[in-house]
Amino acid sequence: MKVARTGYLGPSIAAHLATFRQGLAELGWVEDKTIIIEIRLGKYEQFPDLAAELVRLNLDLIVAATTPGALAAKQATTAIPIVIGWVADPVASGLVASLAHPGRQHHGLDPSGV
Repeated sequence: MKVARTGYLGPSIAAHLATFRQGLAELGWVEDKTIIIEIRLGKYEQFPDLAAELVRLNLDLIVAATTPGALAAKQATTAIPIVIGWVADPVASGLVASLAHPGRQHHGLDPSGV
């Protein structure tokens, strides 16, 4: 069985990462067994460099926890799918064309409604 390789890009806010890990566990993903998570946390101004670092790892997916993280990930790659969460208005920020049809690269919004 292939182990999924996911990148997580977000601010140093433990609650966001904990919610992400809890959601994965609820869906049956087991960290370091069925999924490897490359975690990159930092300040917003560090996100472009952190996103580029994740892209160099040739991951299956990038999870961007905030609008600045999602924008940095979008700028860093057009090949790796990006799941966005904790984003106030992905249409207004230019991340997606519409909520109904986000586009090929962006695949989701935060399911917890945070």
